[in-house]
Amino acid sequence: MPKILIYKLIWLFVIYGTDLNERRMHVHVGKKGTGILCKIWLEPVISIANPGDLTIRQQKEVMQIATEFRDDLIIQWQRFMAGEKIKAIIVK
Repeated sequence: MPKILIYKLIWLFVIYGTDLNERRMHVHVGKKGTGILCKIWLEPVISIANPGDLTIRQQKEVMQIATEFRDDLIIQWQRFMAGEKIKAIIVK
């Protein structure tokens, strides 16, 4: 489960190894130190696939982050799918 984006040491954007079987680009987003996760589609547009236990406010926050970093997230997804090593993007 590589971390592909760490946003302000709060939000962790990850891809699961089992995601290899799912071709639609997406990421899982979790709040550091909690089990809270959601799933966000990166295509055709950014949207919540599964809000998990995120509040509406948290969903809006991760959607804004995903929208801002969409191109980076897509590149990370493509690298992962190609079997390349992933280095997390860290935003402070």
